[in-house]
Amino acid sequence: MTDLENGQRGVKQESLDPENWGEMRALGHRMVDDAINYLETVAERPVWQPMPDQLGKEFESAMPTEPMPADEVYDEFLKNIFPYPMGNTHPRFWAWYMGNGTILGALADFLSATMNSNLGAGNHVANLVETQVVNWMKEIVGFPAEASGLLVGGASMANLVGLTVARNTQAGFDVRAQGLQAGQSKLLVYASTEIHACNQKAVELLGLGTDSLRRIPVNDNYQIDMTALASALEKDRKAGLQPICVIATAGTVNTGAIDPLNDIADFCQREGLWFHVDGAIGAVATLVDGLKDQLAGMSRADSIALDLHKWMHVPFEAGCALVRDRQGHRDSFSVTPAYLTQEVRGLSAGREWFSDYGVELSRSFRALKVWMSLKEHGTARYGRMMTRNIEQAKYLAELVSVEPNLQLMAPVGLDIVCFRYQPLDSTKPGLDESDLESLNKEILFRLQEEGTAAPSYTTLKGKYCLRVAIANHRSQQADFDLLISEIKRLGKSLTV
Repeated sequence: MTDLENGQRGVKQESLDPENWGEMRALGHRMVDDAINYLETVAERPVWQPMPDQLGKEFESAMPTEPMPADEVYDEFLKNIFPYPMGNTHPRFWAWYMGNGTILGALADFLSATMNSNLGAGNHVANLVETQVVNWMKEIVGFPAEASGLLVGGASMANLVGLTVARNTQAGFDVRAQGLQAGQSKLLVYASTEIHACNQKAVELLGLGTDSLRRIPVNDNYQIDMTALASALEKDRKAGLQPICVIATAGTVNTGAIDPLNDIADFCQREGLWFHVDGAIGAVATLVDGLKDQLAGMSRADSIALDLHKWMHVPFEAGCALVRDRQGHRDSFSVTPAYLTQEVRGLSAGREWFSDYGVELSRSFRALKVWMSLKEHGTARYGRMMTRNIEQAKYLAELVSVEPNLQLMAPVGLDIVCFRYQPLDSTKPGLDESDLESLNKEILFRLQEEGTAAPSYTTLKGKYCLRVAIANHRSQQADFDLLISEIKRLGKSLTV
């Protein structure tokens, strides 16, 4: 026996578990109570508030080398972190496009972290949960049961997964083995000018280059122009280039427009192209009866990217990539070193491993919060929440349309309303576009800094405007009345 073994026999060695489980249990109960109270009273607080300047110094302190009591760590969280969120749990948060989350979803994240499962590989129940969730997503978008998929952090990664399979299966040579230099012509991807920026990143990461992303003009409804798409494709082929994919958007980030999915599906089928759908915003809107026809063409896609932390309010992060060609999907990502050889028994047995279908080997058990959320609410309730947001967008557009000093800037797509304050009763001379941009920016900043509401902004046809994305299960009709009232007040005060 070594001296070390002799000295340690009968002595409990240090670990990272609590020294007093009772105290930790009490702290855990306190945390849960604080979290529930926080969400229950969220509407009573400002949507967002600026962080005080001195707060930055709190996060410049030296790295801790010695333990600190857990309750003191939590007290520091309550003081310096909890009061300064992004604000997307609030009923008047309409910036960018984010869901609100739910309390059970948050608790599911806690349970997931407690289990601490790695969803890359291994024979354990978490794989079954993710498989079921992916199957549910296929059912929502109308994909066949034999299609493949996996959960990812969000649509940015989901789009990268889908476009990777598109590149590898459409290139005409073995990209993984030979690299892009083996190709004889430039590979091209087509999308509208309204495409989300994450798709450009994906094209760049895939080694195709930004120039390979052909941005096609849109019509007055901000949908891709099919005539312009056909013309661009013909021109590129005559130049000896190789089109491989069209990206359609089911709910653009600026206006919520849905590209003509069936027309694009027909086009891709006729031209032998991969049909990818960026459905980060609107793919799950198949749960809305009034949108089923408009989204029906999505079921014909070769791959789809979904975000579940948007309109399904699963806490961040939760996205999903679906691919019709299971073998092509697996061939694009699977690597099997000796230490990941799959067996028929034991911990390394089980069904197919998700690491064979995506970039990550280490993957969190994010499927649990999706699974519990869908179980708690059911798809019918999600459909009702989405329908209400669409109705609220129409209501807001009506409020804008009857106000002489407000101007609707685009057709309402899904649940996104773009408008601006354009004073007609001001004593000041007429404002040019630069003045209007400055005015609307100031209105936006004050809405946010006063904690009243959190819209965002965009630029449409060169004109700056406020953008209200109503992916919010807590919003009530009165919230939009307040928004318009405050915009009118701020606009008037800034132009008198």
